[in-house]
Amino acid sequence: MNAALSGGPPGEPPGRRGLDPEAHVLVVEDDASMRHLIARLLRENGFRSTGVRDGREMWETLRNTEVDLVLLDVMLPGDSGIELLRELRAERGALPVVMVTAKGSEADRVLGLDLGADDYLPKPFGRRELLARVRAVLRRARPAAAAPAKPAARASIQRVRFDSWTVDLARRELLGPGGTVVDLSGAEYDLLLAFIEHPHRVLARNQILELSRGRLADPNDRSVDVLVSRLRRKLEGEEGGTAMIKTVRGAGYMFLPAVERVG
Repeated sequence: MNAALSGGPPGEPPGRRGLDPEAHVLVVEDDASMRHLIARLLRENGFRSTGVRDGREMWETLRNTEVDLVLLDVMLPGDSGIELLRELRAERGALPVVMVTAKGSEADRVLGLDLGADDYLPKPFGRRELLARVRAVLRRARPAAAAPAKPAARASIQRVRFDSWTVDLARRELLGPGGTVVDLSGAEYDLLLAFIEHPHRVLARNQILELSRGRLADPNDRSVDVLVSRLRRKLEGEEGGTAMIKTVRGAGYMFLPAVERVG
């Protein structure tokens, strides 16, 4: 157990007490074990979560998917969390941000709050504290989300299309070319979601593990290959079907179709 995330089981019910279903938390943390642990904790408590290592991956994710809250570490390679917060406020306005910093970094906490961080979480922190702060910030952000322009923005990405397929994000369903619901396991759906949120980008096996860790009973490279193979068969059918997922030798997998977000 990483010392920065301490305490016993969360002890929280899966539901989030009136928050939007499956709020999406983007975890920006360069420590892989900490990133995996936080992302898994969030998923186990009803959130969607995506983990990234640095500012470059953060911006790439923000360009390709809707995020409800950013959990942003201060100490990062390249641009620091403080620099990224400044850019987020300039580019994304009121997107909720919770900063994470080493214990005792009062100057960073003060500067972050001055720049518009919604909350600060000093390391080490407990599981319950993390969940409570994330929920509290999301609750405070709800009035902004209820502004007249916001429902239209959310409605515009209730469905995602690629090729002749449709993903219903609200129902967590994949609809085939004829409109029939395709049976997907939880892990297969999470993998598909990772692909459509990062189209035309190579996802390494460790990234796929991170995105699907809560669903894989035996998290390793082989289980990722099997999961990709299962999803590929459902999307591409037998030999001769349209290629959807490309294997990039020595690197990972790439989702090939163009992705369109629709109402």
